[in-house]
Amino acid sequence: MSTEALAGPERPNLLVRFVHFLRDVRGEMRKVTWPTMEELRKATMVIIAFVAFLGFTIGVMDTILQFVLVTAIAKWF
Repeated sequence: MSTEALAGPERPNLLVRFVHFLRDVRGEMRKVTWPTMEELRKATMVIIAFVAFLGFTIGVMDTILQFVLVTAIAKWF
């Protein structure tokens, strides 16, 4: 068996592959369904509300755990 058979088909150079990549990206971007401004506002408000709720929850948990693990235990020992 010769080494040419093992090498397989020749690959195009880097520039040609990059141009094909950019064409594929442009084709895929045309398929994307972009949200309307109203959908974008609603999604942004949901995310902001969720982050605020999560921050509040973590703050409350931190305060409670700090009281239990630092203040209450320090009084017992």
